[in-house]
Amino acid sequence: MRIILVGYGVVGKGVTTILARRYMEKIANYGFNPKVVAIADVDGAVINARGFSAEKLEKFKQKGYPLSADPDFGHQGMSALEVIESVEAEVVVEVTPVNIKNAEPALSYITKAFKTGKHVVTTNKGPLALAMPALTELAAHNNVFLRFSGTVGGGTPMLEFAKRCLAGDKILAIKGILNGTTNYILSEMGQNCISFQDVLANAQKLGYAEREPSMDIDGFDTACKVVILSNWVMGKKVTLKDVNITGIREVTLELLQDAAKRYSTIKLIGTVEDKEVSVKPVEVPWANPLCVSGVLNAVTFQTEYAADQTLIGRGAGGIETANAVLRDLLDIRHKLASKLLS
Repeated sequence: MRIILVGYGVVGKGVTTILARRYMEKIANYGFNPKVVAIADVDGAVINARGFSAEKLEKFKQKGYPLSADPDFGHQGMSALEVIESVEAEVVVEVTPVNIKNAEPALSYITKAFKTGKHVVTTNKGPLALAMPALTELAAHNNVFLRFSGTVGGGTPMLEFAKRCLAGDKILAIKGILNGTTNYILSEMGQNCISFQDVLANAQKLGYAEREPSMDIDGFDTACKVVILSNWVMGKKVTLKDVNITGIREVTLELLQDAAKRYSTIKLIGTVEDKEVSVKPVEVPWANPLCVSGVLNAVTFQTEYAADQTLIGRGAGGIETANAVLRDLLDIRHKLASKLLS
């Protein structure tokens, strides 16, 4: 499987690390032979039709200069769209930064990949939040696969759990804590009586929150994930504009202390039901499985036959998200093999 990697930040470097590790084991156990034939970043690209060795990928990570400055394989100024258009590969792995205003440039990268007959694995919530129904239709029209496990749950396989482990059952509703940053803030406020601003500042120091934290604390990150769950798991055709969103700025110590008197706390909950697709602070009993602390994520699938099923695990993180990319690549490889046998 030849791979074009678009984006070479934390997640992109994590992808090359995971693909390089235990390379022979992947071939032996899965019949999976991944070859990164191109990496496109903001300054240009590196391209090798034979695929980059694990040693070369490691050297790229260690070098201080831009990728495109590599004397053997560098192409300075070459755009990602040009790479996707011209380089022969089966899959584009798109791991560029999230943009929920217009989803660019990732949206263009994904559509270009589809139109050139390439499958796509993305960790980018922006295109899915704004245009997921259209993208799934475009992928089907071009007879390619779109996978995005790393967009929800990071290293915790929430999407796969719903699709595979609950296959045959009917999922009636989904409720979850889908953002580790807001969960950390609310946990610290409730457990240690620290003000919102002080906890936010500490979260930024620890790297849990961005310098501009509105994506997390105003609920947009959770809302993007709710859109993905709505479409992929529940079959709803919704986008970000269909989600009712309330963040955590108005959650005070007084509200948390009042909830504690009822043996509860407040969590930012994303909800998908028949008549509601929302993100808002909700009072959750301490005994509820969703009442997890710190940066953990948790999601409960309410089913027709198996009652409530709750999955708890780590959310975002470079290597965790990169591992989700590997799961998606293996899934595409399995789907392609099944097509050949049918």
